[in-house]
Amino acid sequence: MKVLLQRVSRAEVRVAGATVGSIPKGLVVFLGVEAEDEIDDAAWNAAKTAELRVFPDAEGRMNLSVQDVQGSVLVVSQFTLASSTRRGRRPSFESAAAPEKAHDLYLRFVGALRERGLRVATGTFRAMMEVELVNDGPVTILLDPRETAPR
Repeated sequence: MKVLLQRVSRAEVRVAGATVGSIPKGLVVFLGVEAEDEIDDAAWNAAKTAELRVFPDAEGRMNLSVQDVQGSVLVVSQFTLASSTRRGRRPSFESAAAPEKAHDLYLRFVGALRERGLRVATGTFRAMMEVELVNDGPVTILLDPRETAPR
């Protein structure tokens, strides 16, 4: 599972010109589900997302989580994160999970964030989306895909 986080002052996602999800201060999460991912990966990555200290404290140090600042999370499914550019010039998406599995793990990731009391907005799975965000900092973090839920 590949998780790309961006700290934002606001963000929204639109499908066919209509806003389907928006948040004020918080995190935008681009989520790429891969074929070998399991349920535990969704839960582990959601916990890491909720607890990662990327918001400034009173001294301006990144010491607070999205939970601590009562921020929101906008989760956008992005299978292109599962791409490989190792060969040729066209990305390969062989490692991406099948749509049914990806959708299930995407929903589990969103559910795990909501279970922590976070306000979560989403895009529309498998839709062409426009994502507009104001990256605060800028702060962009790629959760290390080698760090996974214990198996």
